[in-house]
Amino acid sequence: MVSRRDFFLGASAIGAAVATSAVSRVAMAALPEPVLQASADTQPPLQPSSGRPYNPVVTLNGWTLPWRMNNGVKEFHLVAEPVVRELAPGYKAHLWGYNGQSPGPTIEVVEGDRVRIFVTNKLPEHTSIHWHGQRLPNGMDGVAGLNQPAIPVGKTFVYEFVARRPGTFMYHPHADEMVQMAMGMMGFWVTHPKEHHPLINEVDRDFCFLLSAYDIEPGAYTPKIMQMLDFNLWTFNSRVFPGIDPLVVRHNDRVRLRVGNLTMTNHPIHVHGHEFEVTGTDGGPTPVGSRWPEVTADVAVGQMRQLEFIADEEGDWALHCHKSHHTMNAMGHDVPTLVGVDHRDMTRRITKLIPDYMVMGERGMADMAEMQMPLPDNTVPMMTGDGPFGSVEMGGMFTVLKVRKGQPAGDFRDPGWFKHPPGTVAREWTGALGEPARSNQAGGQSMPRQEAVGETVEVQVRKPSGHAGH
Repeated sequence: MVSRRDFFLGASAIGAAVATSAVSRVAMAALPEPVLQASADTQPPLQPSSGRPYNPVVTLNGWTLPWRMNNGVKEFHLVAEPVVRELAPGYKAHLWGYNGQSPGPTIEVVEGDRVRIFVTNKLPEHTSIHWHGQRLPNGMDGVAGLNQPAIPVGKTFVYEFVARRPGTFMYHPHADEMVQMAMGMMGFWVTHPKEHHPLINEVDRDFCFLLSAYDIEPGAYTPKIMQMLDFNLWTFNSRVFPGIDPLVVRHNDRVRLRVGNLTMTNHPIHVHGHEFEVTGTDGGPTPVGSRWPEVTADVAVGQMRQLEFIADEEGDWALHCHKSHHTMNAMGHDVPTLVGVDHRDMTRRITKLIPDYMVMGERGMADMAEMQMPLPDNTVPMMTGDGPFGSVEMGGMFTVLKVRKGQPAGDFRDPGWFKHPPGTVAREWTGALGEPARSNQAGGQSMPRQEAVGETVEVQVRKPSGHAGH
């Protein structure tokens, strides 16, 4: 746990005042100090030191933005700027974001809070911020040209409104949106209930992450902003597995996952070993009668979903998007299928010219996890991550839910790999095997043909020409 004061004091990698030629030091002195974050590690929940109390969230591979109280108003300071985001250890991207990161910091408030957000623009072009899902005055909705003038380069605008309803929300630009969102400009917003709410459970662990996608060629650093569908990096909070931190929970904790989707496609988020209920959307908490148990929830573009479950099964459980290509890294999509192709003769010929040539794909793509082929600068393997039993053969939108009986309350440190009780791990069978049943032994047609098949009849068809006589 960290207090707001400790959060500021520990900020050699976090805090620095913004200085731009267009915003004077006198003007900046009246604003809350902007706090920056350089680390891509998941930061501890930010315990509120002022205002109404609440149970804070944990932003996966992210952090919560501190605030100051000013005459009963919670004041935040967001800085829109170019950032360098580490997608995985050793793999970086040049993105746009807020306060040193993409996604930007999570904003946490309480229902009924009056909030004031200063937004300083350090991008090379104008911007704005839309507060996705919020009820607020029309002039605070953030659509440049419609609700407000765009924020010019180097200028600071202020947004002020009351957080009117509890729920899971996000923020993102509504100015040159195609470019700015493709470059990573987004962030989470959580409004906690001010008192017990009949449709909102008290939870022990509350995680949030945004889904985003990029097309960054191996060796490059900047996303292709014109890409619409053919992305090669699918991320949780702009991180790809194995760079995504695990979700660490205590056995029998009530867990909430808040997920928002700002990609170009839907994502079926799947949790292993547990059933959950969808308890909320960006429209608010769902009625109890509308909930049912699920293990996969489809999160469409622009949607938020709250998933809740009791973590009552110990172990290391996969949590991922169920679109198989979304659990891969930096993959090319124009590669032919070579499963079953005999490469031996071709390989002998090619290696005479290219000694380091390696055959790929004739047995399947699992070869990619075994190869030690040199990679281009600034990229990661398609399938990577080592588990206790070997390669996990995953990437992209994949992480691990770690459920432990001995995990202390409020402790989010990685407990290491699960120690399975004896006899509970799948293993090689060395005993006798019976003959397996085949499909042709499963019986005949349920509605067998009554008449024998006659001789084949050849039918000749004359196609009409022109538009007459038919």
